Amino acid sequence: MLSRPKPGESEADLLHFQNQFLAARASPAVTIVKKADKRKGEEGSTDAERPRLQDSKDVVMLDDFPDILPALTPAPPKKSKIKSASVHFEDEDPEERLERHDQHITAVFSKIIERDTSAVAVTIPVPTGDPFPRTFHRSEIKSEVRLGAPVLASDILTSQWPCLITGEGLGSQKSEQEAQAIHRENLEKLRSMSEEEILQEQERLLAQLDSSLVAFLKSRRGGNEGQKKELKMEQNRLEEFVGKERIVFSSSLPWKVRLLFLFPYKDDDLPVKPRKEWIHMDNVEFEKLEWMKDLPSPRQKKTKKGMQARFSLKGELIPADADLPTHLGLHHHGEEAERAGYSLRELFHLSRSQVTQQRTLALQVLGRIARAGEFASSLKGSILRLLLDAGFLFLLRFSLDDTVDNVMAASVGALRALLVSLDDEKYLDWTFSWYQGMAAFPFVPNTEEEEEEEEEELNVTEKSQDKKLKDENKPDPDVARYDVVKGLLKTRIQHRLRYILEVVRPVPTVVLDILHILTHIARHSSEACSQLLDCPRLIETIVREFLPTRWDPQVAEPGCLLTSLHGVACATAMKFIRVLASGGRNATARLLNKFEMKSRLSRFIAEDPLDLLLPREEAIRLSTEAFRLWTVAAGYGQACDLYRDLYPVLVRILQSLPELLSTCRGKSPLTELSVQRATAVVTLLIHVTQTAGYTVELQANSVYLMWNQVSGLQPFLETSLKKFLQEISQTETWHTLQPLTTTYMIYLGVYYSACSQQPSVNPIDCLEELERLTSEVLQPLLSQPAIHSMWDLLRACSALCNPLSCSPAPESVFSIASLSCTGGKPPLSLVGSKSPFPFLTALLFLINSITHIHKGLTSKYSSVLGFRGLKDYLHHSWQTGPPSVTPSSAWILRHEYHLQYFVLALARRMAGTCPDYAQHASLHHCVAMALLSRLLPGSEHLAYEVLLDLAFNPEFLPEGKAGGPEAADFSDILHLGTSAKLAQPGSAAAFFSKATRGALLREAYQNLPFIRSCYLSHFVHLQPTLMRSQASYQGRNYLIQSMLLPEVKGPILPSDWPFFPLISLYNRVTNAETRGAVLNSLPLDLVNTVTWNLQWVLLLETWRAKTLQSIPTAAKLARLMCVFLTGSDLFLEAPIHRYTAALLSVYCQPKALDSVNLDAPLPGLASFHDLYISLLEQFEGVSFGDPLFGVFVLLPLQKRFSVHLRLSVFGEHTSILHVLGVPLQQFPVPLERYTSPPEDNLNLLRLYFRTLVTGALRHTWCPVLYVVAVAHVNSFIFSQDSRTQETDAARKSMLRKTWLLVDETLKKHLLYYRLLNAESPLGFDLYEQLPPMRLKYLQMVTQKENKENAPALVS
Repeated sequence: MLSRPKPGESEADLLHFQNQFLAARASPAVTIVKKADKRKGEEGSTDAERPRLQDSKDVVMLDDFPDILPALTPAPPKKSKIKSASVHFEDEDPEERLERHDQHITAVFSKIIERDTSAVAVTIPVPTGDPFPRTFHRSEIKSEVRLGAPVLASDILTSQWPCLITGEGLGSQKSEQEAQAIHRENLEKLRSMSEEEILQEQERLLAQLDSSLVAFLKSRRGGNEGQKKELKMEQNRLEEFVGKERIVFSSSLPWKVRLLFLFPYKDDDLPVKPRKEWIHMDNVEFEKLEWMKDLPSPRQKKTKKGMQARFSLKGELIPADADLPTHLGLHHHGEEAERAGYSLRELFHLSRSQVTQQRTLALQVLGRIARAGEFASSLKGSILRLLLDAGFLFLLRFSLDDTVDNVMAASVGALRALLVSLDDEKYLDWTFSWYQGMAAFPFVPNTEEEEEEEEEELNVTEKSQDKKLKDENKPDPDVARYDVVKGLLKTRIQHRLRYILEVVRPVPTVVLDILHILTHIARHSSEACSQLLDCPRLIETIVREFLPTRWDPQVAEPGCLLTSLHGVACATAMKFIRVLASGGRNATARLLNKFEMKSRLSRFIAEDPLDLLLPREEAIRLSTEAFRLWTVAAGYGQACDLYRDLYPVLVRILQSLPELLSTCRGKSPLTELSVQRATAVVTLLIHVTQTAGYTVELQANSVYLMWNQVSGLQPFLETSLKKFLQEISQTETWHTLQPLTTTYMIYLGVYYSACSQQPSVNPIDCLEELERLTSEVLQPLLSQPAIHSMWDLLRACSALCNPLSCSPAPESVFSIASLSCTGGKPPLSLVGSKSPFPFLTALLFLINSITHIHKGLTSKYSSVLGFRGLKDYLHHSWQTGPPSVTPSSAWILRHEYHLQYFVLALARRMAGTCPDYAQHASLHHCVAMALLSRLLPGSEHLAYEVLLDLAFNPEFLPEGKAGGPEAADFSDILHLGTSAKLAQPGSAAAFFSKATRGALLREAYQNLPFIRSCYLSHFVHLQPTLMRSQASYQGRNYLIQSMLLPEVKGPILPSDWPFFPLISLYNRVTNAETRGAVLNSLPLDLVNTVTWNLQWVLLLETWRAKTLQSIPTAAKLARLMCVFLTGSDLFLEAPIHRYTAALLSVYCQPKALDSVNLDAPLPGLASFHDLYISLLEQFEGVSFGDPLFGVFVLLPLQKRFSVHLRLSVFGEHTSILHVLGVPLQQFPVPLERYTSPPEDNLNLLRLYFRTLVTGALRHTWCPVLYVVAVAHVNSFIFSQDSRTQETDAARKSMLRKTWLLVDETLKKHLLYYRLLNAESPLGFDLYEQLPPMRLKYLQMVTQKENKENAPALVS
């Protein structure tokens, strides 16, 4: 039901309501009725409204009939002669115009026959006492049936007198006979027609008549009650019926048109047979009984035409050809009555019903549709996106404000189905105890918003504040369009949910749905967590009602049915508090102190789950969530005093952990929950140990823990680890215990890392413990066949090798962040039940911790890098394309990158100690380079470590020591012997000699330390995020501000990060010039920066070319152009010129040239055309005719690239043709790429010809473009292709002008050009004599008849 306008609403709101009303096509609540004007009589108002005709004529106007009769055959509407004035001319004779317009009466009536009135009886009016005679009405004629009254077919077929035909116009003697004859003819015609013939005649008439006329005739079928009663009396007197057919028609129409209204009905078709004794059933209204007839069968044949989707009351999609019984309640709709189910439009309409049950049902069905979600294979488009575009979100928000509990509950359920995926929450809980699993990305949609250029200079805080102000000024629907949670928070949904929990106190299902919704909102961002914490009485209500310290003990009794969840401890409420605490350390402090969660933690942790007065599963979940909340607090270094208070409880739990083995073998249904609780306990100890490890460094007070308070728990955990590892060969038991074993490994890694830094611990004792752990536990473990099978499963479970495993769900929408786990993940996936990633990551973390402390044990783990499954996985993972970063892929890829980093960290230690490591160096360096361009925000520490120790490490570039430079020189020598060109252009500054590529590589390899420092200095802008990331990965809990990672918009480093110093320098110079400053001289460190950048790119292009495959070749060339656009003479520096020329020779190889595409959008570049114009302007100003610079100018002028680039050179920047003197022998690109196919742009051909004729383009000044222009002009003037008349005229004109040229050399080149020849000084060969066909064409154009006079080439 559409809402009415309210006071205070703007004109925009009224227009919005009007659009909604028009789209709904609803009937207006008010109808405007124009009453007759009493001063003008009954017809005063209507006569005033009728338009006056231009010609004053006597026109009879009939009410309810159109002024112009429609045609009986479909035809285009004709223009009226009286609608508009005629066109008159000034010199037209008025008399002729009057005669033509006012026609004589003889033109209208050709023959007048006067009616014979001699035999007509004259009736005298009956005298009455009234002053005026009584008005006569047609309704008093008994023999005529009133307009629109239903008449039986038997009435027509048995009637002795016609209804309309009276015969008065035929005279008194034959009028009755003629009327009778016509009536009998009509009766015989109707009797002779069968039902099929009547239907065919109907179709024929409907095809001929105008649709507006048919609609008008059908509208005249109604009648008043008096007419119907009178008709019934007449029908009762009829005795003869023809069959059992009843015909309803309009009796005031001609017989032919009556066929339009003959609808045969049979009593047998009625589901209910009417009886005479039934009240008001003596006149059966067949049209009103249509809906009671049996439905037609649904469409069986499959057609290509799309059909409307219909859903059952369970939210399931019903196939179009499904034939379901009607008792299921799925046929109560008007459209497509034979199809079962309800469309989204019908459900939305039902949700606005005034009936509470209908609104509730509609919301429930819509919620089930949103929950099901997986309709992509059956439907076109996304159901969720369609629902959101239709306003489903705000329909639910408005329904939340309903006063009816059922509607409120249905809207809460539908909102939970829309926002929350319980499978997502399940997998987030599953990964909570993984390495760095407690930190998670916020559920912020990954939307690309437009940002102005000046905003790029703002820091992160200013950007976030500016974005917040923008969101506050936007309307709620606009915000919800790109972020549903943010849009809901603008509607203050948290206040409404608090009211429902506190005042309405709904049933347990609604309470759980609300808690799930609040949990999803808390996962959105730290700002969302703050808004939830600031909501008055929300957290107090949840803690008081759903996390009480005492409750009714009857809850724990078997079979007890909870009617209210208020006053009973709930694990879902504890999880919401835990997720809320992940939003920040300040939020955790408020929860622990202000909302008394510290006492709740003691209450639910100190007591064993078996003793809690709750159902067994709920008690274990509540205890698990309590430990996880404590873990989050410990991750901030908070709630450490609880550790001292609950230390005996923790010891008792650790002592009972080995008992889980027997539980797993017994296959208890609570085993999985018990393992999750034990995993949460060990995860808590990990963060407690990290906090205690830095207490000495902080010189902290008693708030923090001391090392001796946590070191006593290590023996318990190591003993349990040894027992659990013995079960690794038992597949089912191992899958159950693997999460707990994973946390054991992480705990030991954290413990020994912290232990080695404690001054109170003897270093020798620590090293001996590590040696014992290696020999007794880890080395036997690595030799287990089960471990070998785990390495083999890496590739099958990898998200990089199997991108579809982490792709967004088909029904996902960008405005709702989702992990796409609905329906569960496959077992062989990264987060699947058989995934080896969590355990192997923890194992590698422990090994790296051990080898970091005890360098002598590094060689003991050399077998790890030799596993075939690991090498196969690494080889395939780095060669895959860059993965798309979405909320569903980011959290999975982050865990995979952890494993790759620990492999590389172990490889770095192996490189310096193991002599046979060189065989793995190239593979690991490729993985490191790929990992650098893939690491996501929050992993800045890992990126820094890879840059520092791996990427520029000479040990990972064995080619530098093993003859790599010599091989490059040898390769160039081989290429020089072939047709491929690898010549390097010279320099305008000819004071230095050229260097071979091998020498350049050797120099670059020696400068790797300087290259590393250069890149590290250019990533200094990441320092703030690097500090936060280091605090997390190094376990400095006192520095961690939030468990929510930074918002993901892409990798930390761009894909073209090897060019970053050059791009950064170009941006600095460009920004300075934009502000009006001019950098005339560049410091020495900037020259070195560009040199080191080019050296690094050359190393990668030569020895790691595949790692740069993700960067388009055109983008690489655009980056190199920055060398010439930075400063005035930077490119003339000797080292920069050498390395730029070397890179140019790499990019001018045939395969590289084929891959260049300047028409496609380039990453990081708004427009290549604008960049090229800047390059032309720079060349004009400071090039000094440098051949290397000239090659970069010539490269984009190839024929297959945009013609606008060539037009820019020959049209606007012709001055560069004087200095673009790149010698043909130094030009590395084959000229065929410039001359083939022939040029077809007429404007460019004219520019070619003009520059040649005017002398602006000469062979001595610009040999490359001279050859190109000559080739294209020659091809054009002698072309025989059929073209337009303009092109043909231009071609002949150009040929004549060429023939008349005074410059004989240019004339010979243009006429006698034959083909390209790289060995020729000209660059092309000439004909000695024109071919006969060309000669004949030349003579024809130049009007020369004698072949002897044809020009001959003078040798």
